[in-house]
Amino acid sequence: MTSARIPPAVSASAAVSTRFATSASPVAHAWHALRTLRAPHTLRAVRAPRPARPAGVPWLALIALGYALVQFLVVLPHTHLALGWDESVYVSQSDPRTPAAFFSAPRSRGISYLVAPVTAVSPSVPLLRGALAVASAAALYGAFRGWVPLLGRRTAALAALLFAGLWITGLSGSQVMPNLWVALGAVAAVGWFLRVPDEPRARWWLAGTLACCALLRTPDCGWVTLPLLVTAVCVRRLRPALPALLGGPALGAAQWVAEAYARFGGIAGRLRVSSATEGGMGLHHGFGAGAAAALRSLNGPLLCRPCDHYTLHQPALALWWLALPPLAAAALPAAVRRGRPLAVTAVPLVCAASVAVPYLLLLDYSAPRFLLPAYALLAPPLAALAAGAVRTSRARRSAATPHPAPAARGRRRTGNRCATAAVRIGALTPAGLVIGSVLALHLVSQAAVLSGTSAQAAVVADRYRQAARTLRRLGLHPPCLVVGPHAQPVGYQAGCASADTEGNNRSIAPRALLRRAAHEPTAVLTAGAGPGTGPPAYARNWTAHPLPRTGGWLAYLAPAPAATAPHREPRMAPAPPRPQPPSAPVAPAAP
Repeated sequence: MTSARIPPAVSASAAVSTRFATSASPVAHAWHALRTLRAPHTLRAVRAPRPARPAGVPWLALIALGYALVQFLVVLPHTHLALGWDESVYVSQSDPRTPAAFFSAPRSRGISYLVAPVTAVSPSVPLLRGALAVASAAALYGAFRGWVPLLGRRTAALAALLFAGLWITGLSGSQVMPNLWVALGAVAAVGWFLRVPDEPRARWWLAGTLACCALLRTPDCGWVTLPLLVTAVCVRRLRPALPALLGGPALGAAQWVAEAYARFGGIAGRLRVSSATEGGMGLHHGFGAGAAAALRSLNGPLLCRPCDHYTLHQPALALWWLALPPLAAAALPAAVRRGRPLAVTAVPLVCAASVAVPYLLLLDYSAPRFLLPAYALLAPPLAALAAGAVRTSRARRSAATPHPAPAARGRRRTGNRCATAAVRIGALTPAGLVIGSVLALHLVSQAAVLSGTSAQAAVVADRYRQAARTLRRLGLHPPCLVVGPHAQPVGYQAGCASADTEGNNRSIAPRALLRRAAHEPTAVLTAGAGPGTGPPAYARNWTAHPLPRTGGWLAYLAPAPAATAPHREPRMAPAPPRPQPPSAPVAPAAP
């Protein structure tokens, strides 16, 4: 082992210090301290550190704040009064004031657990939506914050902007729906997965985010985790992530699996019932039937089922969706040319394709929220592609611009300032101008669609609220029962239980319904009185009541239950006289 070379000044001072250290006098200690401070290497060590460079603009935090403001200013003014259909189902599972609605096989209970603290405190819909808007903005920041070491601060912020700028992302932030939260969990999980080789703690974050995804929507989490498992097995540096990839989803899906065995006879039974509820998942619908439905519903409606009679609204605003496949294909060779790690681009692209498969190929209907996880996973590679194009254009422009060295000192300072300014405005290159203009137009168009779809969602939710208000005026008070195709949202608004005798939400048989209607107030909802929309056979003799401001809905109320009818003493028929036993003959009186 070689010793480090000691400077002469240091060796001399050390020798003097050693000689004086044998003495216990204060002079020796003072001399030792003086010689130590005068040592050159010590002067370098104690020199005041240079002031740290000021932190840049917190773009990611600003984008998260803007995302929250958009929800409060654009979405909540329309949707703060009532909940939608699926929202009512999820909220009813954790609301202690109302009976739980029927929970179908495809659903997962994670979003109900998420809103449980709010519903336990208050039934206020504005409070619930405001809390979700703030929480979703914080989750957006946290999900893309994990990509900063992989992409850089500005590129990660651009990825968050690309995802948050979509109208369906803005609408879903304050809704009680799991798709947005699965999307944010998926993009965070992929980011932590890519950081596992360099950061041991990344495995714990990976397991936690995947557990949350599985709790929120177990099938989607499976589609996201599958490519990560394959990558971890094939790439040695990523194999430490295997325990997290197996343990996280297993922990989050434990409740879903337990419910599968309790209600559906096992995992296979739940998947079979779930497929039947979705209309039969498979390729028999025709290749790309789900993709065609997704394109038709791209700018609304919020649910396109059945989707054959819908046409795409404003086709010009769908160009961004059609450009996603070629842009994703261009991101891979661009990453290779710029020397970026291929996994940072390839892994999120493969996960995005995987999670989109069931919705694009296995279903014959669509909803814009279904593809939110795919959009979130596409955002980092596309942001890296755009940022790389701007950097390349900036470098070419800087190389083509001559920078003569000034002779004078003052001219040198002026030249340096001009060069710095030129670098700062380097984004104003042709590529930067084109990308910035396209992004600005895209955000403006998405904001316009967001305003329209928020108003449409409010109209539908207001129908449920108006129907519940009318039912309460008609005397339907808890405990009560609402039956029909719109029973779940209307029943929740009215504080009643909900049921249906047919369709995907079939939860009660007609005979059981009649027995229940004999003991509690019951109403059957229909879309009208025409052919195919009239009441079921068991309710044809019930009293029909129109429901104003619902588009022609009718409510058929069952006769007043015996339990609520005024109590009267029944009239009893007079009892027949008791037969008297034969008496002994009386002797006639003597004359």
